[in-house]
Amino acid sequence: MPKSKRAKVVHLSKTEKKGKELTFKLFANIRECLDKYQYCYVFSVENMRNTYLKEVRTDFRDTLTVDYSSGRQKSWQKHWGRLQKTSISPISANYQRQIALEVLQIAKLIRLQYLTGNVGLFFTSQEPTSTLSYFSAYTKTDFARAGIPASRNFTIPAGMVYSRGGEIPQEEDVPLAHALEQNVRKMGMPTSLVKGRVLLDQPYTVCKKGEVLNSHQTALLKLFGVATADFKVQMTAYWNAATHEITEVDAMEE
Repeated sequence: MPKSKRAKVVHLSKTEKKGKELTFKLFANIRECLDKYQYCYVFSVENMRNTYLKEVRTDFRDTLTVDYSSGRQKSWQKHWGRLQKTSISPISANYQRQIALEVLQIAKLIRLQYLTGNVGLFFTSQEPTSTLSYFSAYTKTDFARAGIPASRNFTIPAGMVYSRGGEIPQEEDVPLAHALEQNVRKMGMPTSLVKGRVLLDQPYTVCKKGEVLNSHQTALLKLFGVATADFKVQMTAYWNAATHEITEVDAMEE
């Protein structure tokens, strides 16, 4: 009996690959920004959080931010590297000579060692002093995620376990809810439940400074309200459209 053509399995989770179209579209967008903005920065992000990055974009409404995920960096470097090796004459056929030089300078900037990790491009016309002072002061503290080193020690004292794990005085704190005792015990805490109170026979160290956190440790830190991850945007270098020069931010600070 022939197979029915109506009996087809449709996978709703299946999506088409964006392929090179997205890369070329983003590449063309950067080219357009070269003529629109005065400065192009390469930035890196520590403890990436989309919420805080959106705040930065809100504060700089007249700018453009291009993010590079770790999976795209090699393709971007390869793409810009080909452009850097290309002579100016083919580009000048479509762009003015000045725009061609600018594209080659950005290609050089991206091909440098700056494009590693959570990085991106930031286009703006504001002066570097204003931009750099903003980002040097912009820091947001959030809960740590698994896989990053702990920035501090955190130990829960023995006795009754409180909701903040000893971070604040007991007079200002409340005991940990008895319903959470089973959860914290599954995360590694040697607790016991006595008359509705969560108790520890001895101090329990959740994490030590420099130790790589796992999922249980980060869950305990979040449960006790201990935020240890600092979101920060670090500007590494920028390109000036007026002088066509690349300036390293670390060299300026020194």
